[in-house]
Amino acid sequence: MSRSLNKVTLIGNLGNDPEIRTTTGGNKVAQFSLATTRQWNSASGEKQEKTEWHKCVAWNQGTRGTGLADIIEKYVHKGDKLYVEGRLEYRQYEDKEKQTRYVTEINVREILLIGGKGGGGDFSGGGARSARPAEKKAAGGGEFEEFPNALEGEDDDLPF
Repeated sequence: MSRSLNKVTLIGNLGNDPEIRTTTGGNKVAQFSLATTRQWNSASGEKQEKTEWHKCVAWNQGTRGTGLADIIEKYVHKGDKLYVEGRLEYRQYEDKEKQTRYVTEINVREILLIGGKGGGGDFSGGGARSARPAEKKAAGGGEFEEFPNALEGEDDDLPF
């Protein structure tokens, strides 16, 4: 059996606020550019740097709950550091001047807010889930609860 894999994983920064649109069928889509930068030293020892820009597209998946485009619209902003996972897609279209244009983009399936005001969160097409489940607001002061001690007993109690 022959198998293949089309999976892209990126960590980078948003160049601008995401562009949010709704299709004629009522499906919401978010488009944004993610910058990744690599650094290296040249043969002469001089530091080099190159930034690549990746076009990313995220759709609301289905009609149940909050979709990925909704989450991006609400929480993702210019300059935010994101982990993006998806698949590489190529498409073509004809512009107003009847010229064929080619587009390479990442069809986003999951994002993780690494930095920024939001403090981090893990989102996928099926809805949102907190990346830090133990961080819940206390009833009064708005402080975070501490993580509970995972192991109260001795290491000898472990089954492995």
